[in-house]
Formats: sequence, C-alpha cells, structure tokens
Amino acid sequence: MTIYNFSAGPAVLPKPVLERAQAEMLDYQSSGMSVLELSHRSQEFETIIKEAENLLRELMAIPDHYKVLFLQGGASTQFSMIPMNLAKGKKAYYHVAGSWGKKAYTEALKLAQIIPFEPLLLASSEKDHFNKIPLYDKAVIDPEAAYVHITTNNTIEGTAIYDLPDTNGVPIVADMSSNILAVRYQVEEFGMIYAGAQKNIGPAGVTVVIIREDLLDQEPILSSMLDYKVHVQAHSLYNTPPVYSIYIAKMVFEWIKELGGLDQMELINREKSGLLYTFIEQSTFYNNPVKNPKDRSLSNVPFTTPSEALDSQFIKEAEKAGFKNIKGHRSVGGMRASIYNAFPREGVIALVNFMTQFEAQNSK
Repeated sequence: MTIYNFSAGPAVLPKPVLERAQAEMLDYQSSGMSVLELSHRSQEFETIIKEAENLLRELMAIPDHYKVLFLQGGASTQFSMIPMNLAKGKKAYYHVAGSWGKKAYTEALKLAQIIPFEPLLLASSEKDHFNKIPLYDKAVIDPEAAYVHITTNNTIEGTAIYDLPDTNGVPIVADMSSNILAVRYQVEEFGMIYAGAQKNIGPAGVTVVIIREDLLDQEPILSSMLDYKVHVQAHSLYNTPPVYSIYIAKMVFEWIKELGGLDQMELINREKSGLLYTFIEQSTFYNNPVKNPKDRSLSNVPFTTPSEALDSQFIKEAEKAGFKNIKGHRSVGGMRASIYNAFPREGVIALVNFMTQFEAQNSK
C-alpha cells in the first residue's frame, strides 16, 4: 500500500533528498564522518551553509542588501525577536488572518508590558472563524510605524495572501512558514521574511530569516541570542546551529533548482491544489470553508463532509487506505490536505479518487 503523508508539519520531504541523505549518512563526501557528527566550525559545514544561502538567494532572488540567517527556536521565537529588534518606541501593526497571526499578536501584547512599543491590531477575521483574509484601510497605518506583520499562509484555516496589502510605506514583516518556496514573492517588497523549515524547506530545527540590512538594530538588545545583528555578524554561527537540518535544507534547495526553480515549483503547486479545489467545488458532498477562491491556500486545503460523524468516518477509512495525517486541526475539525512542495501529484489524484468513492458510498 502506498502511503501519502498529508501532515501539516513536520511534513513530507522530497524522496531524492532522503535517498541522498541515506547514502551519505555514514560517510559525508569521504570525510569519514556523518553530517550528524560534523563540527559547525569544520570546512565541510562551512561549505554546506554557504551553499545553502547561495541557493536560497538564487531561488528567491534575494537582493544583496538583505541578510540571510539560519536560526533556531522555530517561527514562534520570532514572535518575540521581531518586536525586540525592530519596534523600540514605535507602533507595530498586526494583521491577524489565522491562529498563528493571533499568536504573534498575543506575544507582542505580552512584550509590550516590558518593552517600550505599541502593538496594534490592524485587522482580524477571527469573528468569521478565519475563513477569509481581512481587509483594512491603509490610512489608519501610521507611516512612522516599525512594521506591519502578516502571515502569508494560514496552515490551519487554509487561507493565503498572494497580493501584498498596501501598508502606507511601512515595512512588511511576514511569517512565511508554510508557503515559502511554494509561490513567488518579491523579496524587496518585504522588510523581513521568516519561516520555520518543517513544511517546505527541511526538517524541524532550523528557521530561515531574511532581513533588510537597514532594519538591523544598532544597539544591543536584552539577549545576544535574540539579537539579529549578533547572528548576522557571526554568519549564523553565534552558537552551534542545527547542522543536519541546514544540510537537508541545502539539498531541498538543490532539488527545487533541478525542477526548474521557484516559478516552476509554483506552477506545480497550482496544478496540484487546483485538482483538489476543482473536485470539491463540483461536489455537493464536500465543502471548503474558504469561499473566496483568491484567499485559498495552495499548501493547505481544509474540507468537510455533511456531518461530523461522516468526517470521523472519512478520517478512519482514509487512514486505513494509506492517507496519513489528514485529520483537520483540532480548532477547526474536518479534514486538511497539506500538499507542500514535496507532496506528489499522484497523491492528490489518489485522494480525489478516494473522496469520489467515499461520496458515492455515503451520500443520501
């Protein structure tokens, strides 16, 4: 039985990358050591991290005046690092279109009790259960504010922002954890981008930060480990980095390049998600909660059947059929197909076929 892993993260990795990692596990490039054993100060790892950065710069067309960091702590640590580094004495706006955007805003409110800055809720779709991207009037944004924080893809709710909002000239800081390298964004339209690796980049353990040079704080902050400038000056080696995760990330970047680059990756993702959305749209049995097609995620597709009982039955039968981790997030329910870059097209086709059979057997 073929297994298809729909996990929202840590998620499926490209098979060629896993096979290469397997082949190099005991002896990396005739070094006599596994990458798991390499010193982060070794020449071997210096080559790995430099190649990883160069590949990411090439794929995303990152301008020279942006710094690239490979950090630890996940995207959630960035919820604290961003205001600590960027927002001293200023306003910071939060656009909340999902659970992770809400967590970023909640963390900012906590920090505002000890750090002098003013976090402001710019817009929220929480009252609509985050089933759409909320709108706002750009005139409410103070042009002297530090940043506007957005989440480009809402993993739990299945919404995404593709056309960036007008922020009245204020830098955009984007949590791109679940659709980085899935679609093309123009990096120069952001002040900062950050992303946990465990969806489209590699295994959990490394967080990519792309930050414009002029946003680096000129004064030391509370902790060196939370200071972007310290990490920039140390070239992501201020402390021991997640060596193996960066190694896998480098090979994922190579895999995307070999496929044809980021634009080709986006075409593949649009085709994959389109197969699933088209099927759901023509069905009277299944429902996608995101009604506006332009707000729909290419990476995470939530859906439901006519009842919670049928949802539970679907999940149980899907699991037996080899469709793993398709249960929706506990806060939303239903099902969720996370079809990140490495998820194969044939897995989407197999899911559609399974959904067709389930509908035929259970529709009244």
